[in-house]
Amino acid sequence: MSTLLSVSIALLGGLLMTRLFKPLKLPSVTAYLIAGVLIGPYCLGQLGIEGLGFASAEAVHALGLVSDVALGFIAFSIGSEFRMEDLKKIGKQAFVIGIFQALVATLFVDLALLVVHMIMPDKLSVPQLITLGAIATATAPAATLMVVRQYKAKGPLTDLLLPIVALDDAVGLIVFAVSFGIAKTLTSGQVDMISILVNPLVEIVCSLGLGAIMGWILTQIEKLFNSNTNRLNMSIAFVFVTVALSMIKFNIGPVHVGFSSLLVCMMLGTVFCNICPLSHDVMERTEKWTSPLLALFFVISGAELELNVFADWAIVVIGIIYIIFRSLGKYFGTFVSAKATKCAPQICKYLGITLLPQAGVALGMCTIAAAEWPAEGALIRNITLFAVLIYELFGPLFTRMALQAAGDIQPMSDEVKMRRQTKLEEAKNKKENA
Repeated sequence: MSTLLSVSIALLGGLLMTRLFKPLKLPSVTAYLIAGVLIGPYCLGQLGIEGLGFASAEAVHALGLVSDVALGFIAFSIGSEFRMEDLKKIGKQAFVIGIFQALVATLFVDLALLVVHMIMPDKLSVPQLITLGAIATATAPAATLMVVRQYKAKGPLTDLLLPIVALDDAVGLIVFAVSFGIAKTLTSGQVDMISILVNPLVEIVCSLGLGAIMGWILTQIEKLFNSNTNRLNMSIAFVFVTVALSMIKFNIGPVHVGFSSLLVCMMLGTVFCNICPLSHDVMERTEKWTSPLLALFFVISGAELELNVFADWAIVVIGIIYIIFRSLGKYFGTFVSAKATKCAPQICKYLGITLLPQAGVALGMCTIAAAEWPAEGALIRNITLFAVLIYELFGPLFTRMALQAAGDIQPMSDEVKMRRQTKLEEAKNKKENA
């Protein structure tokens, strides 16, 4: 009962927080995250009242399944942006920008933290800074997609943004695996080429293969149904199944075989939307169904943010440097590559700002580092948590501002305002006459 009550309070708290934030014109994502912080273990949870928020970190982690499923639907939606007709126009630009900006962010963070290491070698080691540089590649697809949906962003910048965010996951996996392998080699002195090169490539290939198979099967099964409701139910069921299958892990000799749920679900959405003629209608209905799920996901994400990272001054200093240079790397890497691929001026100027949010993928990377490398991983995890806290609170706001400045978010027209006002007045009159 307490879990169900906590979920209810989380969803209600998030929705009410959006009303409080409405006068400030902040994105709903930010409101959900702050609601999560307030009902999390470090605020209301301190009261120890069962059911009123989350009393402990364990209570938050118990809802990890919600986050896994929500990320699956987010990836499924982003995968639908890889339609062949669109990729023929922007595919080269998305590919070049997606890879270049991720590598530049890694380079900027590595160089900046190398200077920190020279100044404070007892606080930050070379293996740690290499790992943090790899984590800098990751961008949060969830926050970006939520802002795009909320403000109905549409235009050249949005068309390029979503494929780049999707590509970020694959690039991040490779860069992190290679960098983390090098970092462990520097610590142990033993070179493991399977962990550095083979495992990440196997994970990407297996993830894309599984997603493609599931996308083809979904398309064939959808043909059996004529009702849009049944098609929607089938699509939802397939995302659940795909997320579950992506959790399977096993070894073949020295090679570890695993899947990235984000990549698998992205490929599911990509194949489904390219070969199923009814995909447009199904995707529109799926987006409406997942709205409360995504709201709950962001509230839980806010509750997971650990505020005690502020207690250590070294983490705060290193975290601020990480945030500044990752942001510079993302912006200038995007600016240079967008110029080189002859993108429009507004894309060159604003695209990099929309790639600042960071959350789920980065947290997954730091969790791997903390689990496999306990001595060095704790610092990496805390710095990543600090950065995620800042990025998640302010990143969606910057994304909205960039999309507005680029013209992809249009102000509400007078005609739409008039229609809304008319509907409100009609509803009020019906209530008075009833």
